[in-house]
Amino acid sequence: MALEWQIKSFETLSVTELYDILRLRSEIFVVEQNCVYLDMDNKDQKALHLFGTFEGKIVAHARLFKPGISFVHASIGRVTVDAKHREKKWGHELMRQAIAGVLAHFGETEITIGAQLYLKKFYESHGFVQTSEMYLEDDIPHIQMEKSY
Repeated sequence: MALEWQIKSFETLSVTELYDILRLRSEIFVVEQNCVYLDMDNKDQKALHLFGTFEGKIVAHARLFKPGISFVHASIGRVTVDAKHREKKWGHELMRQAIAGVLAHFGETEITIGAQLYLKKFYESHGFVQTSEMYLEDDIPHIQMEKSY
């Protein structure tokens, strides 16, 4: 039941991979969270896309950014696991892969994220600490968190 992991730049994603990633993000961030917002924010082109496949389907995804795109430090965003597979706890593997990807591809040891507040303990389990007060992003409570290693 292991995922197959890949990291690709926007330009090297196949049309099918891009479609599947955008569909997965829409299923979670727009439909599941009942939040009307434009997911495609013109940052996908600047990101490395980490994704995990299971039985030929993309079921996990995160964007990795070098410093200066989303935050001063490198960052991880749009952390997503297909709802049908969350009981497998693949979100933890996704974060381990994302943190390792930031180090391997950017050589960065400081990572900043904008985390949904309800996931604070999840991100703390990966070494992130809260560095801001709560703020609303698309009417969802968020906090900024950072990790240094």
